[in-house]
Amino acid sequence: MYIVRKLKIGKTKELDNLARNAGETYTKVLVGFWRVVRKKGIWLSPNAMMKMVKNRNLHSQSTQAIVQTFFASLKSWRERRKTDLKAKPPKRRRRYFRIQWKEDAIRIKDGLLYLSNGKGNNPLVLPWQFEKPKLVEIGWDGKQYELRATYLNEPNLKQTQGDKTAGIDLGEIHIAAVYNGEQSYIFNGRLLRSKRRYQNKLKAFLQSKIDKKKKGSRRWRRLIRSKAKQLAKIRNQIHDILHKETTKLVSILYREGIQTVVIGDVRDIRKDIDYGSVANQKLHQWAFGKTRYFIQYKAERLGLKTVLQDESYTSQECPVCGVRHKPKGREFKCTCGFSYHRDGVGAINIRRKYLGLGPVVGVMASPIGVRYQPHMWCSS
Repeated sequence: MYIVRKLKIGKTKELDNLARNAGETYTKVLVGFWRVVRKKGIWLSPNAMMKMVKNRNLHSQSTQAIVQTFFASLKSWRERRKTDLKAKPPKRRRRYFRIQWKEDAIRIKDGLLYLSNGKGNNPLVLPWQFEKPKLVEIGWDGKQYELRATYLNEPNLKQTQGDKTAGIDLGEIHIAAVYNGEQSYIFNGRLLRSKRRYQNKLKAFLQSKIDKKKKGSRRWRRLIRSKAKQLAKIRNQIHDILHKETTKLVSILYREGIQTVVIGDVRDIRKDIDYGSVANQKLHQWAFGKTRYFIQYKAERLGLKTVLQDESYTSQECPVCGVRHKPKGREFKCTCGFSYHRDGVGAINIRRKYLGLGPVVGVMASPIGVRYQPHMWCSS
């Protein structure tokens, strides 16, 4: 597990030169690789490419990181094309590119961070009041350069306070439903859905205006900038909602002495779906991967163990009698008389499935609803 510390560092000529050199290096890797494939029919390895590509204005490990980035994209494409024949390989040249420094190229002295740029070149020097990171990356965030320092953070298992297990059912309407064996919590996601809807409408509206302008004209460029600015604001709002609600979720689990967090595995839910254009769009824009990642790293940072559990039929099976039926609406009602929130039933069954427990006995407490509030505490 790792933690990333971000710092805005503005825009300078020195940073522009470094980003341009990184872009030239990435382009050399890209062009060189596909040229050899086209003329020789050979797929070069990262080590062979490192011998071909050198940049005297960058540290050797920065060049190595650029090569590794290209081959990581190549590997991702080769995996993706097994299921998506329309997937495209990395072939876009870069004028600017992010720069990375590994541990050997990083030095801290007298409150300053020194990032080496190779023998004979002046290092990049920045004020720094933190410990030495394992990896430093500088990239463009849309307005200025941003430094991202990565730290390895081993979870401290001594921080855990109990041995309980909680089940989490991720959802599109509600971000997550949690059941800890005694109480259920439903984290409302309707504000997030409204942000997504507004994002889709704004994209369509602005793109229709852009399409009516001549490409490259002054009004076309102005609309492009406006679109990027407005969509960036919405993305930040969505990110803020996810961060604050998942932080609240993990803090509740930690406070109640949860040791193991069982998350329903919905990674294959988008395969072969066809519920109509509206429902399909919602499912394809459902950020369950990011939500799961936020919960996992925040839980592990507090010493909680996280595992994935198959969630098939968990929202359709009655936890009391075991009869399956597809509920209508947000309320699960069974012929045996059991009635509960649909997502809460999913969380209960995910926990039961992981622990191998039998039917639920007794009366269930009503779930507690948690809504997003702007003043919610966020760990980032």
